[in-house]
Amino acid sequence: MNIQSKRNWLLVALFNLVVVAFLGLLLRWMFVAPVAGINYKYLLHGHSHVALLGWLYSAVFVALVAFFLPPALQQKKTYTWQFWLSQGTVLGMLLSFPVQGYGPVSIFFSTAHILMSYWFTYQFLKDGKAAQLGQGKHQQSYAFVKAALFFLVLSSLGPWAMGPIMATGQSGSELYFNAIYFYLHFQYNGWFTFAVLGLLFWLLEQYKVNFSVKYGRLFFRLMFWSCLPAYLLSVLWIKPAAVVYAVGGAAALAQVVALVVLLLLVNSISKQVLALFSNWSRFILVLAGMAFTAKILMQLTTGIPYMADLAYRLRFFIIGYLHLVLIGFVSMFLFAFFAQQGWLSFKQGMSRWGMGFFLAAFAGTEALLFLQGIFFWLGVGAIPAYHKLLFGLSICLPVGILLFFVAQVWRKEVYISEGKAAKELQHQTS
Repeated sequence: MNIQSKRNWLLVALFNLVVVAFLGLLLRWMFVAPVAGINYKYLLHGHSHVALLGWLYSAVFVALVAFFLPPALQQKKTYTWQFWLSQGTVLGMLLSFPVQGYGPVSIFFSTAHILMSYWFTYQFLKDGKAAQLGQGKHQQSYAFVKAALFFLVLSSLGPWAMGPIMATGQSGSELYFNAIYFYLHFQYNGWFTFAVLGLLFWLLEQYKVNFSVKYGRLFFRLMFWSCLPAYLLSVLWIKPAAVVYAVGGAAALAQVVALVVLLLLVNSISKQVLALFSNWSRFILVLAGMAFTAKILMQLTTGIPYMADLAYRLRFFIIGYLHLVLIGFVSMFLFAFFAQQGWLSFKQGMSRWGMGFFLAAFAGTEALLFLQGIFFWLGVGAIPAYHKLLFGLSICLPVGILLFFVAQVWRKEVYISEGKAAKELQHQTS
């Protein structure tokens, strides 16, 4: 399988993001003028599943297979089967969730995707061991990837618990929602976050950027061991015992320390890292770094009982936070990473306009979400025409990503990388 074929997988994932963006726009329109025959909650399930599994899971899948495994292993037919079968389950969820919510068909496809993720984890780790990734130049980044796959599998315990919980008549209970939060926490704070960090360290290793291995290992340990108890931050809404607040708060504080370690590591090599990227991808990388920093700091505030209760009562903060992590951090990094590798491009005017619309809409909607939450917190009330404003700003999200997607489809060539320094380093290390 050549580079172009694998890039086509990325385009499929990117198309899923286009679908997600249009579903999100419809969700926001329903607050302006409800659409007869469409169940908002069911549509929301479809939106979130395609976002997590159709776009993010698929894009990370492509990145891990294409950049960690040697050619002989990544060309195995098993990965082709895994990718397209997972796309089949995503299509099944896209068609079934908006119609029946959590029903027999949608549960079948979501369960099938979980089994696909097990298959991928097993195969990738098996091939990673055969390629001795844990002993070569990518051992630091591979440690993050192994942790990411661990959290991917761990997160699936949440969905598996849903069946017994609902069968025992506890649907809608505290246990029911905490099972959902278990899944979400280990998806975005575990699987996706560690996968992104693995790709970041892969770049440092691939281009022989001389970073502190000591700081890298310390950062990994702090992030990994704090991610497990940080789940407790997601259950503070039930107002548990004080010890739960203490452990959750300690985990959040440990991640702040980890952030400081990462900043110290990056500070000495920032010029080298930024030189690997062209102008647009460099800007997007910086945005991803800012979103990651905001994520860690916001997570720390939820360790405070008052703030935890505030976040639960004002859903604007939760929605804004989830979008900050999944779009601002994970998606932006993936855009920058694939652009740096030449799989995505900002050289066409359409791609720059599209991404510009997308970024502007994302920034505007995030600001409006958090501002509305602050207004309710201060007792000011609703922002005039809030839902119309939110919908109006959101129009540019699907329009922007659609333009960006079309530009990538029209571009037929695949380059090794965009950054001039990256090209030089690639030549030196090849």
